[in-house]
Amino acid sequence: MTIAYRWRGEFESTEVNAIHAEAFKHRQYRTDEWDWRALVEAHSLGWVTGRRFGELVGFVNVPWDGFVHAWIQDVIVASSQLHLGIGTELVGTATTHAREAGCEWLHVDFDRDLEPFYVDACGFTQVTAGLISLV
Repeated sequence: MTIAYRWRGEFESTEVNAIHAEAFKHRQYRTDEWDWRALVEAHSLGWVTGRRFGELVGFVNVPWDGFVHAWIQDVIVASSQLHLGIGTELVGTATTHAREAGCEWLHVDFDRDLEPFYVDACGFTQVTAGLISLV
């Protein structure tokens, strides 16, 4: 199975909304509610798309502070494509491009059950962080 990974690859917000809803188990947002294109253009260093036969099967957003810190946000893989290494490749591609852009740190937050993916498969170091719920 060949997946084409692209830094700042083309996508439609409806495509990302569809696989995001599937991955995070919520209703599919309309583009007027959640416009991925507008969000990443305004706030992100970049993003990575993964396509198989033209279909979007993976996506990751890489927001940043405009200087040395970037973040991995919303690693999304279509449920039919799980456990094939797509998420690891998305994060690896994002890591390469954040480094090439001059970032010194790449951050990610994750729930404990995702530790094997982020720490073991992707190479992140486990650190202590804080979180305040705003809802």
